[in-house]
Amino acid sequence: MEPLISVTARCEIRAVIRFLHAKKLQPVEIHRQLSEIYGKTCISIQHVRKWCREFSEGRTDIHDEKRSGRPSISDEVVAKIERILLEDRRITIRELAA
Repeated sequence: MEPLISVTARCEIRAVIRFLHAKKLQPVEIHRQLSEIYGKTCISIQHVRKWCREFSEGRTDIHDEKRSGRPSISDEVVAKIERILLEDRRITIRELAA
């Protein structure tokens, strides 16, 4: 059987976990229900347990927390690499890195 919902946001699944956890369901049962609806896009049982633990400890926010530091790659670098690849598709990774 194909999943009923194939594309999801992480916060959507966390909201479902929070709701089912508030109804006092065990993480295993929450994961079973998520797998039934979301199929392969469902998170692992370990992550369901982690989120249940976080909600038990008082967390209410389902969104990712802001991270400090710079992003691993900037839009400028991506644009530069795309421009180089458009000029020469046979360029090597070593040449791109230089």
